[in-house]
This record gives sequence, structure tokens and C-alpha cells, in this order.
Amino acid sequence: MRTPAEPAPGQAQIATLTMNPALDITTSVDLVRPTEKLRCQTTRYDPGGGGINVARVARVLGASVVAVFPAGGPTGDLLVSLLGDAGVPFRKVPIAASTRESLTVNETSSGQQYRFVLPGPRLTVREQAHCLEQLRAATESAEFVVASGSLPPGVTADFYQRVADICRHRGARLILDTSGGGLQHVSSGVFLLKASVRELRECVGRSLATEADQIAAAHQLVDSGRAHVVLVSLGSHGALLTTRRASQRFSAIPMAGGSGVGAGDAMVAAITVGLGRGWPLSKSVRLGIAAGAAMLMTPGTAACERADVERLFARSAEPCDVPRP
Repeated sequence: MRTPAEPAPGQAQIATLTMNPALDITTSVDLVRPTEKLRCQTTRYDPGGGGINVARVARVLGASVVAVFPAGGPTGDLLVSLLGDAGVPFRKVPIAASTRESLTVNETSSGQQYRFVLPGPRLTVREQAHCLEQLRAATESAEFVVASGSLPPGVTADFYQRVADICRHRGARLILDTSGGGLQHVSSGVFLLKASVRELRECVGRSLATEADQIAAAHQLVDSGRAHVVLVSLGSHGALLTTRRASQRFSAIPMAGGSGVGAGDAMVAAITVGLGRGWPLSKSVRLGIAAGAAMLMTPGTAACERADVERLFARSAEPCDVPRP
């Protein structure tokens, strides 16, 4: 028997890359007050970080997946153990520094949520190179690579462009979900870029107050060759999908509250799974919206349930065409 840490050669259709993984800690308290000791309730621990979250949801949806990530210290050991318990195959890159923690506190009296995200360990040049080596090995069988999440300290801003170059050379389609310098320094080679309005605004360097502005910015990225497809996530307002030829508006699935932590990662995971099934892009996005909505039904940063995703997908609406500005 192979353990989840030993992916069988030729089996993973989806490879995910998480350069800044985290041990996600979720707890609750009645009221958040400054300076006082806050007696928290039950604590939940999950393996986290963009690509790891994508891998967990893709696994739930039945896809063959392998997660590539650096990890170190006791926090990294616990993350690896939890990922193994979830049945997700992985390629761990050992690092000297300790993997970061990410804390989510739910205030039960108000329903508000507080999220504390730490910067992450500094990776050496050799550790970065080892991550790319493991990614190259994973792409021997992968049709899709999902690079998701922030870049930790020490990693050069053009790192995701190097990932794009590897994917181009290997013939894998890259799906990218990141922000800041890691996004702004990508110039080519992305199949699907998923961005929030804020991330899209940072990328093009101007205000995007209207839907027409957002679509124009997405077309700018497509026309320049930075991405073949741009998906703008709008949270409770759905999403916008832009290709060279057209744009479409997708409605959100109405949900009665819940935590949105991990919803974007679930969306990316399900879109990738849909594409891996040979589905059209628009149908895959509908599955992604369903997975994002299903995350509102889970505790902490737990992965959504496949049955919930399928039920919500059946409720999802067909997209509407949007004219190019």
C-alpha cells in the first residue's frame, strides 16, 4: 500500500503548488475584547494554504491530485500529518524554518469573524529551487497545475512566471490564484487567472468601479497574452469570465450565511476538476461556484462535501453573455 505521501507515478491529473502553506487554526469566543484574556471554545486544526486547500477539495470531488509544498518545524509536521489523514497525496519540500500558522476567530455574539494571517517562513534560494524540482516531477503526469496563494518572504516576485515557464515546457495548463507582486510579475503562460476585483485592480493599476471597467481590465490581460482566460470572483455577486472572444456573467447561489474561508480555493478546485472531466469552461465555472457556496456549510476551514457541491450545482444558473466595453 502506498501512503498519501507517495503518489503513484502517472496518476495525478492535477498538481497544486503552495509556496506559503499554513496550519489553519479555527476557534470561537463569545466576545473579542482588547487586553483581556479570551477563553476560547473548541479548536479545529486543518492543513491550509491556497494550493493545499485546492488539493483537498479536488480530492473530495474525485480527482487525482498531488500537492507540492515546502514545510518545516513542528507546525509543518502537524500540517503534513493532517494532510495525510485527509488522504491527499503530496510532495513535501523540507525547509529549515517553521511553517506558519493562520488563526480564525469566530465571535459568536455578533457573528463576526476575525482572521490573523502570519507572513510565513523565509525560504532560501536552494529551497525555492527544490520546490520547482518537485513541481517538474509532478507535471510529468499532470494535465493541470494550480499555483495558489501568497509568496513567502525570500521568494522572488517572478517566481510564478518561472512556474508558468515550467508548465509551458511540460504541456500542462496553469491555473493561477495569487496577489501582489507574485501576480504583477506574471507576463505570460497562464491558462486561467482567477482574481478578485482588488487583485485585478492591483494588476492593471487603475480603479475598477463598474462591471464594464472590470471586464475591460480582464480583456486587457487576455489581449496582452498574460492569461488565456480571466475569472473575476465577486463573492456574493457571482463571477465574471472573460476569454479573447467573449465575457459571461455568473450568478451566485444564494446561501444563508456561513464562513467564506476557503471558498475561493474551493471554486478554483472545482473549476479544475470540471475541466479535467472534459467539461466546457462555463459548466466548470458553475461547478466552481457551487463548491464555493458549499464551503459556507463547513466548520472552520474543513473541505466541503461532494454531495453538497453536486446539489448546489444542480441549482446553479446558466451564465449571461456580457458585451465587451
